Amino acid sequence: MMQDPLTLYKLIVLYMLNRVTFPLTKAQITDFIQEKEYTNFFTLQQVMAELTDTGLITAKTLRNRTHLEITEEGLETLHFFENRINDAIKADIEEYLKEREFELRNEVSIQSDFYKSVSGEYEAHLIAKEKGITLVDITLSVPSEDIAASICDHWQTKNESIYQYLVTELF
Repeated sequence: MMQDPLTLYKLIVLYMLNRVTFPLTKAQITDFIQEKEYTNFFTLQQVMAELTDTGLITAKTLRNRTHLEITEEGLETLHFFENRINDAIKADIEEYLKEREFELRNEVSIQSDFYKSVSGEYEAHLIAKEKGITLVDITLSVPSEDIAASICDHWQTKNESIYQYLVTELF
C-alpha cells in the first residue's frame, strides 16, 4: 500500500518529537531529515506548517529559533499511525537522537531573547533549563539593542560559567 509522502514526513516529525523529553527546533528536525535525504527543505517547511495549523504540534519562536513540541492530539495521531513509519526510519531517528542528545538538549535548554521595554531601554531575557526545570531566569536592562543582542549571543556559550559564578557567590 503506497502512502502519501507528506503523511510519512508528518509522522516522522511527530515520532521525533515524541522520542525526546524536550522541544526540538525546526533546524534540528530539518538537519536530520535532509541528512537522510528523506525530502527537501521546502516540503519539510510545508509539513511543519500543516502540523502546527492542525494543532498536532506547537511552535514557539525565541529569537531566531522555533521550538516544536508534540501536542496531545499529535500523540493520539502518532499512536494510530506510527505503524506506517518504516522500521529503518525509526532506527535512523533513534540513532540520531542517541548520538546527539546532549547537543540537541543543550540547544533548546539555553534560551535568550531581547525586546524594547516601555521605558525605552532594551531587556535581555536569559534562561537556562535542565530536564524541563528552570535553573536560571535573568532579565537584564541595557541601553541599546546592540548590547542586548550581544548579551543574548554570549549567553549561548557562557551560561554554564555564569551559573557557576552565581551559585558560588550566592551560596
